[in-house]
Amino acid sequence: MGNIIINDILRNNPQIITELGERLHEKITEVVIPEWQAAFSQLTLQDCIDYIYNLTINRTFDGFLREKSVVNDGLAKIFSTITFEESNPELDHAGDIDYVAKVGSKALGIQIKPVTAKANFGNYSATERMKASFADFEDKFGGKVFVVFSLDGEIANKEVILEIKKEIERLS
Repeated sequence: MGNIIINDILRNNPQIITELGERLHEKITEVVIPEWQAAFSQLTLQDCIDYIYNLTINRTFDGFLREKSVVNDGLAKIFSTITFEESNPELDHAGDIDYVAKVGSKALGIQIKPVTAKANFGNYSATERMKASFADFEDKFGGKVFVVFSLDGEIANKEVILEIKKEIERLS
């Protein structure tokens, strides 16, 4: 109901849209752009080196620890009869399969993705390349690949546990 009233007010009072546009333009040109220009003018080579170091070393290591925690403290304890192994470089060449869970002579794959404050895993969609990689894995090993979302080393998408359980039963 509220959106209908707001839409009617805005439709019947175009000056409100104009005024909001003017305020936005003023804020961007008088505040945002000068702040960005000041920040960019003070950017040093060391800032760039530190950023790359943080990105490639710290974040990669943090991700590695989160993956280990999701598998060792989560999946391996939930599915204690299954062995989870880090995938070999051939399977993980594009970051598509992080772990392989052996189920008899077959296996299922695990892809671990971090959940950030700005990400919503409910809207996650695998790329076409990843879908093809997942299909190749299923053809080769018999099992599906599951995307497990990690939040602070915990499984964020708990429903995946039931899906993995069903796949283990199917492969057994």
